[in-house]
Amino acid sequence: MTRKLFLSLLFGVLLLPSFSPVPGAPKTDYVYICNGPRSLVYHRSPDCRGLSHCSTAVEKVTLAAAEKLGRRPCKIEYR
Repeated sequence: MTRKLFLSLLFGVLLLPSFSPVPGAPKTDYVYICNGPRSLVYHRSPDCRGLSHCSTAVEKVTLAAAEKLGRRPCKIEYR
């Protein structure tokens, strides 16, 4: 095997995992928000006790969308 071919294969094997998605890994991070007028946070789980006081619907949104709405992480779940 030539040195050039060996190096090409070596770099291909080493770099391939970093560019391919991990099977089963989520493509987008989702969080949960209360649609109430005074809601300020997002939650990791729909079962968070911080959402138990929500008087409106709980909605699943992307983390980016929650941050765009000006929401901050829940102090209970994100310590």
